[in-house]
Amino acid sequence: MTTICFSHRSFLEHDTGLGHPENAERLRSIERALSRPDFSGLDRREAPRGTREQIRLIHTDRHIDYVLRAVPKLGFAYLDGDTVVSPGSGEAALHAVGAACAAVDAVFAKESTNAFCAVRPPGHHAEPDAAMGFCLFNNIAIAAEYARKHHGIERVAIMDFDVHHGNGTQRAFETNKDVLYASTHQFPWYPGTGRSGETGAGNMINVPLAAGSGSHEFRLAVADKILPAINRFTPELVLISAGFDAHRDDPLADLNLVEDDYAWVTSELVKLAKEHARGRLVSVLEGGYNLEALGKSVAAHVRALMKS
Repeated sequence: MTTICFSHRSFLEHDTGLGHPENAERLRSIERALSRPDFSGLDRREAPRGTREQIRLIHTDRHIDYVLRAVPKLGFAYLDGDTVVSPGSGEAALHAVGAACAAVDAVFAKESTNAFCAVRPPGHHAEPDAAMGFCLFNNIAIAAEYARKHHGIERVAIMDFDVHHGNGTQRAFETNKDVLYASTHQFPWYPGTGRSGETGAGNMINVPLAAGSGSHEFRLAVADKILPAINRFTPELVLISAGFDAHRDDPLADLNLVEDDYAWVTSELVKLAKEHARGRLVSVLEGGYNLEALGKSVAAHVRALMKS
């Protein structure tokens, strides 16, 4: 079995306006990176349209209605200073949710042990009742709850290595001991959450990194704190909020990771998925805003998934 890659043409239609870092060129850079011959074995699939029932696993009806009604027929609308919607944004957001849930279905159906979802808009900042930080619906949180509700499992572990803390994912599960959320992120930095003392019900593992931290600090944090916590948790599914904006060339933060770091952490998470979750692992794209670094980092990440 090979890795499944879910994407959809609607992701290119989510127009965020001139100069916005979260733009369609991000997906095009990933498409170029994954078009190389060494990725010919990827099982490429079109993401289905997510459903309201799936989104309601995490978000309130009020929030769903607010986001979808805000989508303009022409031009742009701003949900906050950073979060923009345009005529194609509603379909993109729905297909991003659909990709994450379809990937969960695929690994439980044993069509593959793992999957990568090349989606936009990203999701980990979206709280149950608020859109923020480029995010409309929380794709990874929805995937976690979808797996628990529709595939009869209890324990899901989420590892988030985006440079920004996933406040929305934390908010969704901070009182739910059956979902472990572990995050490395620059701190202090947007959105201001993710202190090490934010432990929820004992299921939040936040490892803040100071500006300027690089491979050594990142790998030490993961190896000493996050991997042991996931191992003790014995998850039945491993999910990854795969943000690549901690790369040293990314313009939106000040960490110094390189492509090899993403390959390493992916391989370590694959090992834990094999040990506890029958190999089941789903990765969903979050950030990453230097196009060249994003393409190379995603390639390293997906290559590590394909080796599993």
